[in-house]
Amino acid sequence: MSKGMVVVGLSGGVDSSAAAYLLHKQGYDVVGITMQIWQNEEQAAVEENGGCCGLSAVEDARRVASQIGIPHYVVNFRDIFRETVIDDFVSEYRQGRTPNPCIRCNRYVKWEALLDKALSIGADYIATGHYARIVHLENGRYAIALSASMRKDQTYALYNLTQFQLSHTLMPLGGLDKPAVRKAAEEAGLYVARKPDSQDICFVPDGNYGAFIESYTGQKAQPGRFVTKDGQVIGESKGITAYTIGQRKGLGLAMGHPVFVTQIRPETNEVVIGENEDLFSRELYASHVNMMAAEALTEPVRCLGKVRYTQKMAPCTASQTEDGRLHIIFDEPQRAITPGQSAVLYTEEGAVLGGGIIEAGTQPYAHN
Repeated sequence: MSKGMVVVGLSGGVDSSAAAYLLHKQGYDVVGITMQIWQNEEQAAVEENGGCCGLSAVEDARRVASQIGIPHYVVNFRDIFRETVIDDFVSEYRQGRTPNPCIRCNRYVKWEALLDKALSIGADYIATGHYARIVHLENGRYAIALSASMRKDQTYALYNLTQFQLSHTLMPLGGLDKPAVRKAAEEAGLYVARKPDSQDICFVPDGNYGAFIESYTGQKAQPGRFVTKDGQVIGESKGITAYTIGQRKGLGLAMGHPVFVTQIRPETNEVVIGENEDLFSRELYASHVNMMAAEALTEPVRCLGKVRYTQKMAPCTASQTEDGRLHIIFDEPQRAITPGQSAVLYTEEGAVLGGGIIEAGTQPYAHN
């Protein structure tokens, strides 16, 4: 007897392929859908070593679906990917912030668009190859929770999912680590069992965000100034889109010792340079909040937080302001708290409490 129909987002990588295989083995009626999100044929060619956006990924996904014995379809999500992910990425960088496009892709493409498509064909769930678990809490709410593999844990990038989306989602890899996933793929004889993982932002494979923005917009970045925090001009920059908070390499400044980007000022096209100790702070505000394990924070709570994907969770106290923003105070100073990145909160048990987008100051900003 079938456990229900589940649409798996097949990217052509080992994780989503293993997820599809495991769900099929568990008795679900599995349908594989590959999301066509690349913007042109040239860009599609860059993902030969494990990316999720190009033409060879479609062929890998189709081959995997055939090996498992499940139907496979390719669905065009290019417009929604461009509108919700790429356009936002460009807008944020041009306003001096450092966005996380994977978080928006998860929220608006992999879940909103894919889930809508899945429900329209009669599916009960969608599933992905993310390393995370879904828990149904005693208060009735759903939450993302830490995976068994902290090294691969992807909960940070999933904090923005809604309760409805979580209630229709399966994450079969949450209890596994990467070696176990590859072993399962090998045992199933899947073609992609040893395929390398993708690393960079899929639409900027070379990591040169400034060059991508120039190419995408057709507008050259205006050179700006490197300044110290007290306003002393110390050099010419490539423009604010070429830098992010905490950056040390690629500045081209001969200061005699390592220096770092400590602030970006879009209104004056200035990049502030300082010392490593200038990067540490304890407090932040975050807007565009999505609460998960709790509906709201009615009083300050002790929890754990992180301000970037690769950071370890750190003890903090969190509360919500009258306008709904998060106010987070860490016990110990955190390095390079970066506007545009996300602050994500966790309960002591490892469930995602909620999160939001880090602001540059205390005033909320408009966001696409």
